[in-house]
Order: sequence, then structure tokens, then C-alpha cells
Amino acid sequence: MNFITRLSAFCLRKSKMQQRHQSSRRPTAPLGSRILTDPSKVFEHNMWDHMQWSQEEEENAKEKAAENSLVKVQWEEQDKYEREASKYWNEFYKTHKNNFFKDRNWLFLEFPEILPEKRRERLKTDERSSELTQINCTNRFSHKDEMFEERGKYLKESYEGGSTSVQGDVYNKTQAKSLTDNPQGKNYGEELGRLESFPGSDATYRILEVGCGAGNSVFPILKVLCNTPGTFLYCCDFASGAVELVKSHSSYNSAWCSAFVHDVCDDALPYPFPDEILDVILLVFVLSTIHPDRMQGVVNRLAKLLKPGGMLLFRDYGRYDTAQLRFKKGHCLSENFYVRGDGTRVYFFTKDEVWNMFSLAGLAEVQNLVDRRLQVNRKKQVKMQRVWIQSKFQKPLLLSPNNSAETIKRCP
Repeated sequence: MNFITRLSAFCLRKSKMQQRHQSSRRPTAPLGSRILTDPSKVFEHNMWDHMQWSQEEEENAKEKAAENSLVKVQWEEQDKYEREASKYWNEFYKTHKNNFFKDRNWLFLEFPEILPEKRRERLKTDERSSELTQINCTNRFSHKDEMFEERGKYLKESYEGGSTSVQGDVYNKTQAKSLTDNPQGKNYGEELGRLESFPGSDATYRILEVGCGAGNSVFPILKVLCNTPGTFLYCCDFASGAVELVKSHSSYNSAWCSAFVHDVCDDALPYPFPDEILDVILLVFVLSTIHPDRMQGVVNRLAKLLKPGGMLLFRDYGRYDTAQLRFKKGHCLSENFYVRGDGTRVYFFTKDEVWNMFSLAGLAEVQNLVDRRLQVNRKKQVKMQRVWIQSKFQKPLLLSPNNSAETIKRCP
């Protein structure tokens, strides 16, 4: 009888562990897999994924946004926030240094495209081996079956409310490969490198992070890139104080990375490398800080930096996020565009707006999702509806005269 009881307990424990494993580190769906099915358990975790809003919740959010937009900031003040934008961000980093945002360790899960394909596959293999080791430990009745949940929880709580899942290679691999793997364009961009020496000119895989801040994406990426020969990371910010924080960090290495001050709104300002050499551009919580009238120009310019086949990875605030609804009257600059108390600004996107911008720049959609989550403060028993937009857009391998916003087909 004892043996049967122990065997039943073993099978039940193994079954529960496998279910947890399936919904933790590598969920089958993008943007996480922790679903709230029992409202009474809402405060058991800090974040719940794939939240569905009721019609009433949607209407309430619209009313709050309309109400806090009634009183606009005076034109003179708006002009000051535009002209002195870099000053406000410099003051932000002077005050907070690198303590405000946490490292974005979720990046490789949601955006595996950051890495070259071979390095990406090796990372997956390493993770599988690690997970199998943990499964075996659990099968020996160890208490390590909580590791998956804790690891997933750590990643979910490690930034502004970010993501912990992996999208995977959902796009057509023939189209997605960079020209470094394409026989017809094997040395694309390298010819330019021979004409003029520039940082990263010897690299075969190049990444640019726009709006690097204090390096919360830079250093998780560099930690992987330092073991990946032929890769190079560029990062820029128009706040000189932020760039100095990156350069003074103990993990900064000019052999793998080049940090520089740059205003992406200034079309006449050259980048320290030629056009069409980048494999990946990372644009995370950056475009929302720019005046809506200037966003399209910024996206157009960035698209020119990508190689054919290169990817632009985007994540930013979504319409009716809690951060938008919390603004008081008198902070609205224009529709869905606000100024914070410290002078920094923020816009709240819809996924259609994002699609239109990147499509007009000649990029094709790979992913374009609304990420709705429920974030809770368990100590204060407070619930917050968070909304983000997460997207991946690719530069076509071959541009044709008919490749315009009207002819680009949206991915399902």
C-alpha cells in the first residue's frame, strides 16, 4: 500500500512539474503564459498575462483619457519641452543614474532575433540542457521544482512590467536571414567598410540600440556578445549623461561596443557608420518620448540603416495603459501625448499606428501585438491594467517599385 501511495505521489508531482515547466521559461504563446482563471488568486503573482478587457473597462479607460486631455499645456511650454528635451533627460539620468530601470533580461526571450542565428540556436540548446537537468532533479524528489516558477517570476518583474516569453522564429526563414547568410549578398555592407574605417567595420553582425539610457539593454546584450565572434553593438542616446553612464560601466568594452551621443530627430546628423549595414535595430520605450510629428521621420531614417533582411524590434507604451490614465489635467500636450512632472514626455500607441509608421518606411510586419497585462501590488492590494505594443518589422530582401504602404501585405 505504501508503495502504491508513493508511486501515485511521484506521478502527480511529475505531472505538476511538467505543467509548470511548459508555462514558465519557454511558453508556447508570445508575451507570457500566466493566465488568471480564478479572480480570487489575483494577488498570488505580481503579473498576469493576456488580459481581456470588458467593454465597460474599455469605456472607462477612454473616459479617463478624454478627461485628463481636456486641459492642454500652453504652446509656450510645449515649445520649451521640445527644445530642451535633452536637458530634461540629462537631469533624469543625473538624478537616477543607473538605478531607475532594471536590466532587461527578458530581451532574448521576446527578441531572439537580437542574436545571430547560430548563437541563437546555441542559446536554445544550453537552455534545454539546463531545464532537463532541473527536471531530473525534480524526479529525484528534490525541492527544486519551484525553480521554474521563480525564474519566470524574476524575469517578469525585472523591468517596467516587461515580457518573459519567447516568440521564436515565426517568420519565413528564407526572408529573415541576414545577408551575411545570403549567397547573393554575402559581403553586403562590407564593401563600404573597406572604403572607410569605422567602429565595428570588421564585424559581420551589427546591432544598434536607439535610446540606450544607462545601459539596461546594452549590458545584458554585451554579456552574450562577448562570446560571439564577429558581432558588434552600437548604442546611442541624445542625453550625454546617459552615454557617459554606459561608457563608465565596468562591463563596457570598445572592442565589442560603441556608445555615442545622437539625436535621432536630426536627419542631417550622420551616424558613425554607413547606411544599410545593421542586422538589428532595438527600439524599446524610445519612440514614445519623441513628438508625434517627428516619429515618421525617425523611423524612415532608421530603416535606411538596416541591411535588406534586417530586423527592427519595437516595444513601447500602448493606448490606455495605467500610466496614461494616471495623468492629471494640465499634463496633456496633444492627443495621447503627455509631459511628466520631470519634463520628460510620453506617447501611447495603438498597434495600427505602429504598423502604419513602419510600413510607410518600407518595412514588413513580422509581429505586431497588443500586450495587455494585469500588474498587482500585493502589499498594497492594488491592481493596474498595463498595455504595451510589441512589434517586429523586417526590411525586405529585395525592394521593388511597387513595395509601398499600399502593397505591403499584413501578416496574420
